[in-house]
Amino acid sequence: MDKLDQLRADINCIDRDMAELFERRMELARRIGTFKRENGLPILDRGRESDVISRNAVNLSDAALLPYYTAFQQGLMDISKKYQASLSDEETGACSVPGCDVILERGSLTRAAEYLDLQRNVLIVTDDGVPVRYADTLAGQCGNASVFTVPRGEGSKSFAALEQLLKKMLDFGLTRHDCVVAVGGGMAGDLAGFAASIYMRGIDFYNVPTTLLAQVDSSVGGKTAINFDGVKNPIGTFSRPRRVLIDPDVLATLPRRQLSAGLAEVVKMAMTCDRDLFTMLECTDPIMDLSPVIERALAIKAQIVAADEKENGLRRVLNFGHTIGHAIEATRPELLHGECVALGMIPMCRPDAATRLVSLLKRLDLPTSCELDRARIRHALCHDKKSDAGRITVTEVTEIGRFTMRRAKPEELMERLHLIEKGADEG
Repeated sequence: MDKLDQLRADINCIDRDMAELFERRMELARRIGTFKRENGLPILDRGRESDVISRNAVNLSDAALLPYYTAFQQGLMDISKKYQASLSDEETGACSVPGCDVILERGSLTRAAEYLDLQRNVLIVTDDGVPVRYADTLAGQCGNASVFTVPRGEGSKSFAALEQLLKKMLDFGLTRHDCVVAVGGGMAGDLAGFAASIYMRGIDFYNVPTTLLAQVDSSVGGKTAINFDGVKNPIGTFSRPRRVLIDPDVLATLPRRQLSAGLAEVVKMAMTCDRDLFTMLECTDPIMDLSPVIERALAIKAQIVAADEKENGLRRVLNFGHTIGHAIEATRPELLHGECVALGMIPMCRPDAATRLVSLLKRLDLPTSCELDRARIRHALCHDKKSDAGRITVTEVTEIGRFTMRRAKPEELMERLHLIEKGADEG
């Protein structure tokens, strides 16, 4: 044991020296970051990083250590870049949400190169419902960019669209060192994120959400998926984007209906986790100033995702309203996702909470009842991806800001549909 103790003491000395060297290195990283910011230079420079690793690797006497040294050096440089970016965030007023890599800042789309590594081949994925200037603004900041546009709507979350996108990625010559950026709503983020997660066994992906719904929910958490056989999102991956860039200014082009649909996801998080946020939504017009609403909703989701990334437990609370909501969405394609979530929340609340919820939904111009095709709803519920052994894990709100989770049969949920069938909230 004396020999082992001595070896441990030796490595402890090296670790102390490394701590001192780390602090000195980060101070230099801070100064470099300041210089880059003052001179309009991008924080990220993958070409230089590769040169640094190659140049320093020749100092290794044991070639077997090369892959370990490469991983160590790359990790150290990634930490330096995150540190530089965090300092930039503090000075510009950007908001980095704990638990995920998110920049929330007005006008950030026009300065995307400050936050994203765009000096390489960049494939921008958008849809024809997004103003063209958003993708063009991003493309103008890239080393070499190409834009891939799909038709708007859930129909583009398909194998056919995925195949076209993957072919475009190959034709454009994307390598493992390049990236994909989604500029659009949840559909663009899902499709682009899924493609990036499986292309070349995974390449960098950034998300620039341009709808309120995507900004407060789908852009964060790393879920990517496509629809299949009439079922929503059964095929996909858990793959977090390297960074999410949220610019509230892009919401100015959205119609009121889209903004209301996005607020449904904020209501979801308030109902389950934040009574004060719910009260704020009741007492103010959130559309007048969306930044604090977005930040608060993101903070809730970030904490939940950090605790349960793969949805094995707590993260299932984020499915509140989605079990019935997804079933409605599969049968009523004319309704927006947020509108379906709004409807799906109502049957999953205790009466007192449901009363306040319905009142708030009406205030936000969200639906509280609709006509339902019960046979198709039941089919969708039976194929819910959260189903296990014939039961679905559902979230119920007992009072505003409090929830419980339990397993329910589709038949139990079917019995609650009368609460949102047309005319149920009248009189």
